[in-house]
Amino acid sequence: MKKTLLAILTLSCFGANAAYIQADDPHVVAPFSVTCKAKDVVPPVNPGDINNPDGYYDLALNKTGDELKSALNTIISTGIIKLPYSSSSFDVWDALDITDEDPANTNNVILIYTGRSQAKGQKTGQGNLGKDNWNREHSYPKSNGGFNDRGAYGYTDIHHLRPSDETVNSTRGNLEYDYSDNPVTEAPENRYDSNSFEPRDAVKGDAARMMFYMATRYEGKDSKTPDLELVATVSNNGTALGNVCSLLEWNKRDPVDDFESNRNTKIQNIQGNRNPFVDNPQWADEIFAKDCK
Repeated sequence: MKKTLLAILTLSCFGANAAYIQADDPHVVAPFSVTCKAKDVVPPVNPGDINNPDGYYDLALNKTGDELKSALNTIISTGIIKLPYSSSSFDVWDALDITDEDPANTNNVILIYTGRSQAKGQKTGQGNLGKDNWNREHSYPKSNGGFNDRGAYGYTDIHHLRPSDETVNSTRGNLEYDYSDNPVTEAPENRYDSNSFEPRDAVKGDAARMMFYMATRYEGKDSKTPDLELVATVSNNGTALGNVCSLLEWNKRDPVDDFESNRNTKIQNIQGNRNPFVDNPQWADEIFAKDCK
């Protein structure tokens, strides 16, 4: 009986994945919801335990609230290698080729909002797919954040930079993260409205943890990058970003998976720091729950 069930499940997944390979547009896959691909969730540490790779978070142990945030800021602001945004040497383009590489096809990267696996060379300025080329999404919008300057650390921080379809990136623009109304035409698992953008379910937690990182890393101490804060609204926020209440929900709804965890380690190897909220998602509530009001 078990073998029969396994065979049925295998065949069902195969058929769904065949539908996933291509939609009518050869460069756009069907929504992930039609596949049987399961998300490989990283097993959480035991309640109360801290994921502390190689003692990286020693300074933050036994701290809470603002004291914890301050300690994490010190940790993740130390030993940073600032990459050039575009250069003939190793730059952000090259870094994203590594950090967002498709584990199933090392010639490709995964685009954050569409979930599409696309050739590394099919990017803005090199590819031939027009608006289906991929470019670099600043998940914390650089114009909103007040760091729209390539000399700013926030501008080139690959913890919040992700490959994105050009059209979908343009639709997102500088909209802040929250539950939204209208499906994005090219990637309908994402939604948008006049003042917010809602990423697809599979990356809601990723988006949230990138925002928690940015609001912890940038406390107004870096040249050209102001103090970044998370708030409970999505308009007229200055350099702050919302909606922190939704982000806290997404952090729980979409746990860290292998791709996100491996990406964190790759970034440490390239840029020199980790995202504490990928290693310890529970810290988000400890630091930001007070801002959801």
